[in-house]
Amino acid sequence: MTSHGVEFIWHVAITPPPLRERREDLPVLTDFFLRKFSIAAGRNVSRISDEARAKLRAYDRPGNVRELANAIEHAVVLGSGSDIEAVDLPARFAGEPFRAPPENLSYRDGVNAARKELVVQALRKTNGNRAAAARLLGLETKYFLRLMKSLNIE
Repeated sequence: MTSHGVEFIWHVAITPPPLRERREDLPVLTDFFLRKFSIAAGRNVSRISDEARAKLRAYDRPGNVRELANAIEHAVVLGSGSDIEAVDLPARFAGEPFRAPPENLSYRDGVNAARKELVVQALRKTNGNRAAAARLLGLETKYFLRLMKSLNIE
C-alpha cells in the first residue's frame, strides 16, 4: 500500500518448462497423483510397477502434467489390483497404436464412444459383472444398466 491509500497488485505469468523437459519430476508427480486418486476413488492402490513407470517416462506428454494426472486417475479407477501395471494405463501410454476417429464423427458420437470404451473396460476388468463394473466406475447399478442399453452394450 502506498502513502496515498492506493494498493498495487502485480500479476506475473510463470510458464514452467514442459514435463518432457523435466523428466526428473515424474516420480514425485506420479506418486502424488497415485495417492490423490487412490484416496478419491476409495481404492488401496499403493504402487506403480517398473514397467508402467517406464511407459510413463517414455511417453512425450503433449498434454503435460494434466495428461499425466489423467493417466494415473484412469489407471487407479480402472485397474484391478493394488498396483498399477502398464496395461492399466490409457492405450496411448501403454504403447497401443493411436486410432484416429472417423472424420465425420460428431461431438456427441465422440463422447458416446469414450463412454462406451469406459463401460467395456470396466466390464472386462470385472469379468462381465455389471454390479461390480458399476461400482468400479462409481455409478449406481440402475444407471449403469440404462447406460449400457443406451450405448448398445450387451
